[in-house]
Amino acid sequence: MLFQHITAHIFLTVLMYIFIFLSMRIMGKREIGKLSVFDLTISIMIAEIAVFVIEDIERPIYDGFVPMATLVLIQVLVAQLSLKSRKLRLLVDGKPSILISDGKLHRGEMRKQRYNIDDLLLQLRGQNIDSPADVEFAILETSGQLTVIEKNKGVSSTNQSGNSSSGAEQKERSSGDQQSSRSSDKSDSSSTVKLPKHKIRYEGLPIPLIMDGKVQDDNLEMIGKNRFWLRTQIRQKGVSDFRDVFLCSIDHKGQIYIDPIGSR
Repeated sequence: MLFQHITAHIFLTVLMYIFIFLSMRIMGKREIGKLSVFDLTISIMIAEIAVFVIEDIERPIYDGFVPMATLVLIQVLVAQLSLKSRKLRLLVDGKPSILISDGKLHRGEMRKQRYNIDDLLLQLRGQNIDSPADVEFAILETSGQLTVIEKNKGVSSTNQSGNSSSGAEQKERSSGDQQSSRSSDKSDSSSTVKLPKHKIRYEGLPIPLIMDGKVQDDNLEMIGKNRFWLRTQIRQKGVSDFRDVFLCSIDHKGQIYIDPIGSR
């Protein structure tokens, strides 16, 4: 009797492990530290249901499989719909929050995100930044990751566990590429746009103008342009309609990036 009881627990444990492993693969390849609140909630619920099934061997297995499969189906459907709807992505994942800009703390945004000054300073120290005054932008991503852009430097990011990756390599490469970029400036001048320098200043923060075929009118207004100008730009790249553009963005240099929907 004891042997059968142990065997049943082992069988259920292995079965739940296989099911959860397959569920995670179906839900997509994302790092645990970069899961959205929605994905994290689904993952926790699946794990809790699996524990109940393993603990109670008298309960039918389908009592666990049905709700777990339902959660996986919900996650997959929402993920597929999110690919086509930016409004749904914003509803599910939320928007990134700017905590520091030009060395100034945004206390209201920090209170809204329940992000205290100790947490912020801890993340900055993890990236060898002594003071918020040295930060041009600190952006709290939807995954909880803090992306930091130093003044006159590259981009670095850190997750909540304190692991960091700096933009030092970008800085070294950029210093080595300055001469080549100068020689190419003349050839690229025809594809660049003059923009207000106080609005777009860093390559780490390109401004999206079209996302999923939908024009971002607020961003167009911010750079002082309109839809007629934008349509002219995409037609120069061989795209006739806004709906045929997956992503169009512009950086601080006025360089326009366009990725047509039919390019893949």
